[in-house]
Formats: sequence, C-alpha cells, structure tokens
Amino acid sequence: MSTDTSKDGGPLAPRQRERRALSYSLVCSIVLAVSALVVGVVTGIRIIVFDGAYMAIGLILSWASLQAARAAAAGPTRRFPFGRDALAPLMVVIQGLALAGTLVLAFGDALVVIRDGGSDMNVVIVSSYGFITGMTGFVIAWWLRKTAQGSDLVAAEIAQWKAGSVLSVIMVAGAVVVAVLALTPLREVARFADPFLVIIACVVLAAVPVRLVRGGVNELLEGAPPPKLAASIATVIESVRSDFDLPDPIVRAGKVGQKIYVEVDFVVPPDAWSVSEEDRVRRAIIDRLLPLEFEVWAYVAVTSDESLAY
Repeated sequence: MSTDTSKDGGPLAPRQRERRALSYSLVCSIVLAVSALVVGVVTGIRIIVFDGAYMAIGLILSWASLQAARAAAAGPTRRFPFGRDALAPLMVVIQGLALAGTLVLAFGDALVVIRDGGSDMNVVIVSSYGFITGMTGFVIAWWLRKTAQGSDLVAAEIAQWKAGSVLSVIMVAGAVVVAVLALTPLREVARFADPFLVIIACVVLAAVPVRLVRGGVNELLEGAPPPKLAASIATVIESVRSDFDLPDPIVRAGKVGQKIYVEVDFVVPPDAWSVSEEDRVRRAIIDRLLPLEFEVWAYVAVTSDESLAY
C-alpha cells in the first residue's frame, strides 16, 4: 500500500493517488513525446518517429484519463445519480483502440518502406535513444504501480509505458544487429532493419490493446470483477455469513472504475430477522470491504421471500 500523504499529513485517498499518478505520467509523456518526435524527424529514423507518435497519442490519452479521473471523483450529481465512474473503463477502451490504430498504421508504413528498398539507420542514435527511453519507461511504470495500485486508468498508463519500454529494447537489439551486419557481406540487408524493427514492435505490442479493450468492455457491460478482487469479495461475504450464522447467500458483484457494486441476498425463515439485525449484516460487509480501497456500493437483503433474491 502506498504511504503517500496529503497536505494535512494524512494518507492520500485512492482517487487522489490516481490523479497524482496520471498528472505525473502526463508531464513525462509531454517531455518524451516532444523529444522523440524531434529526434525522429531530424534523423529520419522511422522507428523513432513511430515511438514519438506512440507517445504523442499516449499524451493525449493521459490528459483524457486525468479528466475522466477528475469527473469520476466529483461523485454523484442530479444528472448522474450513480456517478461517472464508467468514464474510467470507457477511457481504457479508447486507449486500447487508439493504440491498435497506431500499430496498424505503423505496420503499413513499414511495409511500404520495405517495398521501396529500405532506409539507412544511425546505430549510435538508435541505440542511445532506445536505452534512455527504455530505462525511463520502466522507471515510470514502476513508480505508477507503486503510487496508485488498483486504478484501471493508471493500469492502462502502466501498460502504455511498459509497451514503450519494450519498443525501446527492440530498438537497442536492432541497432546491435545492424552494427554486426555492417561488418559482413550482408551489409545491404541492414537497410531493412528500421522497417523490420517497426514490424516486430507492432507484433510484440499487439496484445496490449487487446487486453485494454477486453478489460474495459467487461466493466462497461457490468461483467464480473477480476478474479483476485472477486476472491476478496467472496472471502469477506463468507466471513460475515459465518459470524451471523446465515445460509449461503446469492451474490452479485461488479466493478466500474474505482467503485465496486456488491449485492448479497440471504434467504431466511419468516419472522427470524429484524431490520436492525439486517443493518448489522450490511454494515459488517461494507466495513470489511473498505480495506480493498474501492468505493463500496453494497446492497444486502435478509429476506424470507426467495423470489426476491433472483
């Protein structure tokens, strides 16, 4: 758990940590995207241009994610009585689709370069650039994970930074290959290294947008929460059931952004429970879910009418 503190010395809430992480990610994206595009355009090296374009799109999405986090943190309004937490998975889906579009365009451009006879690559520039951006990306991804665990928006940012770092590693490896080829009779093959690096990067990164879109759509369609979270919810409910000597419940759970919805129905004999006792069960479930660091919306019913539990 993060130990970050607020201005008054208390611990930062999950939503505050989320916005802080997204803000820092945005600043880092601006610096690296501008640097990459300048280096790529000046040198004419496509793999660096691709990396710069990738980070530029990430920059726009980081800004949009930050706005989505702020809107979700504003809480319920008259127009949105359940809040706007659905903006988080929506932004995750948009990030996935934008990344997929970037990969498709870069893949197509690489094929055109190969058809036209390849292009030259400056080994020193590519290897230096790849090493610096790769190390930077891994450090930022580590810091984001440490700062705001449990945030889907930050998890999407981490996926983008890790993907960028993998791309940088591919750059360095490609530069080494080109340097070796330059010392052999296959030196002409080195002209195709740049577009082939782009193609390899697109293939390696292809799983990232798929994962982002799949996870975001699952939340938008009110699917089951991730297995680890679902197991934690099940453990809490089982402990409460045991403490109050209740029968096995009917449980429905879902997650949208930083909010979890839990509906628990216990079917008991008629006239066996009072409203105050039902409130105690509900309070116990809510209190034991709070350490998961999500906003909890829990509906707990102790009913003797089994038809109301379905």
